This record gives sequence, structure tokens and C-alpha cells, in this order.
Amino acid sequence: MNKLPFELPFELDTLQQLIDTHHLKLQYHILADIPFRHEHFPLYSVELGGGDKPCPTVLFVGGVHGVERIGSQVILALLNSLLQRLVWDKHLQQMLTGLRLAFVPVVNPVGLFMGTRGNGNQVDLMRNAPIESREKVSFMVGGQRISSRLPWYRGIGGMELETAGLVAYVQQLLSRSTSLISLDAHSGFGLSDHIWFPYAHTRTAFENANYIFHLKQLFEQSYPHHGHYRLAPQSQFYRTHGDIWDYLYRQHQVADPSAQVPFLPLTLEMGSWAWIKKNPRQIFNFAGFFNPQKTHRHHRILRRHTVLMQFMMEAAYAQSLEQLTPERLAELTECARHYWYRESQS
Repeated sequence: MNKLPFELPFELDTLQQLIDTHHLKLQYHILADIPFRHEHFPLYSVELGGGDKPCPTVLFVGGVHGVERIGSQVILALLNSLLQRLVWDKHLQQMLTGLRLAFVPVVNPVGLFMGTRGNGNQVDLMRNAPIESREKVSFMVGGQRISSRLPWYRGIGGMELETAGLVAYVQQLLSRSTSLISLDAHSGFGLSDHIWFPYAHTRTAFENANYIFHLKQLFEQSYPHHGHYRLAPQSQFYRTHGDIWDYLYRQHQVADPSAQVPFLPLTLEMGSWAWIKKNPRQIFNFAGFFNPQKTHRHHRILRRHTVLMQFMMEAAYAQSLEQLTPERLAELTECARHYWYRESQS
């Protein structure tokens, strides 16, 4: 692998080292080549397992916003752990014969390099997909095209290279999967950890909320003392234009109208306000709004979500989504509507 001619941020350097060291255990691809200041930054995907036949897939994504480094670090910590375990963990070896694990740990390498939310063109990639809300979105936060000097800039020239690379990769994964669960790791909102699912652009009920409710039940029954996540549609907190996962799901509906391949895009929003509350001096550092600064807290966050991510892998390997009957899905649909959409029905 060619090294970039300047010092890489820790996360990019770690990713390249993992690929170099474990290249016999994984498959990697360059989804896009991002030019910036006469240099080029690769957008990598990494895969473990899968085989040739369609199988369940779990996708882990981080670094959509460059300043939210902890998201990339959580995904890289998981990838490193799995690669180390592959040497001796017989269960993991067996699991990867019937499961594909995919990783895009640093979606926005230039933003990570610059320490910015947006990419090298100052575009917020999570506002950049070609999907518009017909409802009122949150002011500014919902995405704007006023100026690239203001935050949440959507861009005006179509999808950025990073957005297009991620979109094409997810669509490719869907074409060779029997189900796809994705987890996109972010930080910067709230005092507690949230897990959001579509939609961000509308209050309309998410068609696959029944599958989400099924996973919710499985997780709570299996880990009753690990209930610190608030699981809900993103639109219950704020609405936006240009959400990548909304766009991908809507495109999947067109490509697979019979819904034979369940697609569950989840967003992990780590509650960084709690880190600021415990260490107020973080407000004097822009990165401190999004990342834990204390070493012990940083280590705690890196291990905090391991149970959730391992659960996702085990649930996918068990084909828990594929095995749901139409009758059970109908029951779960009513449960999801009552739990998440009761107000919109009244």
C-alpha cells in the first residue's frame, strides 16, 4: 500500500497499519480517491468473511464528520479486536463462514485530517445526499445552501466523492446480502447515547420499523442491564435534508420493492454533552465538543459499545431477520407503531 507523503492522523494511520498487517485475513477496496491540496486521500472499505453466496451483512461506518474522531476510533477498535481474535476464536471463524462484516471506518478522510465537520469542500456529507424533505426541517441544522462558510452546508454540485463512494458501496453490499444492518457512529448530541433509524427527512413511519422493534426486543431480553440507549426515529429529534441513510433506504425500496432483503440503517449518536458536563474545560477546544478528552473516559467509550456491536453480529449470523414470518412481522408492525408513532396517529 502506498503511504501518503505527510503525517497521517492517528485513525488513518491505524487503518492503513491494520490493512498492511492483516491483509491475508481481509479484503479491502478503495471506494474513492479524494484529492486535496495536491495530495490524494483514499476512502477504504474492509471486509471479513462473507464467501461467494449471499449472506447476512453487518456494516460499521465512522468518520462521516471529520471532527467526530471517536466514531472512527470505536469502529477501528472493533476491527482490530476481530482481526486479533481471528487467530484463535473458533466461534468467530465459524461465524464468518455465514456472515459478512464490512467496515468503512473513515468516510471523510480530509475532514479528519483538517479537524472539520465537513470535507475538503466544506460540505457536510450527512446533508449531501439527493433527498429533500417536504416537511419543515430544523433551521440551519437541517442543511443549508446559503454558504459553504456556514455549518451544515449541503453543497450544490451533486454528491461529493465521499458520499457517492459510500452510497455505491452500500448498494453493492445490498446486492450480495440476505439482510443488511448498518451502524454509523457519530458524536455530538445529547447527554445520553442514542440509536436513530430513518427517517430524518420526514415524520412518516419507517417501513422497516417492525424489524427494528424485533432487534430492540432481542437486545433488551438478552442484555437487560445494558439499556442505556435511546432508540427512536431521528425525526423525533430534528429533521434534515440530504440524509445518506434515508436516501439509501428509499433507493433500496425502488430496487427491491418486495422487500426481500431487510435493510436496517442505524445511527449511533454518542452523547458527548455528558463528557463536557464531566469536564467543562473541553469547551475551549473545538474537538472537545465531540470527543472525550480524559484518557480513562476515552478508553471507556472505546469498550462501551462492544456489547451492542457484538449483538448485531450475532443476530445477523442467526438470520433473525430472515426467519421472521409474515404473521410475526404484522405483529411487530403494530408494536412499532404503538411504541414510536402513537402521536402521529392520534
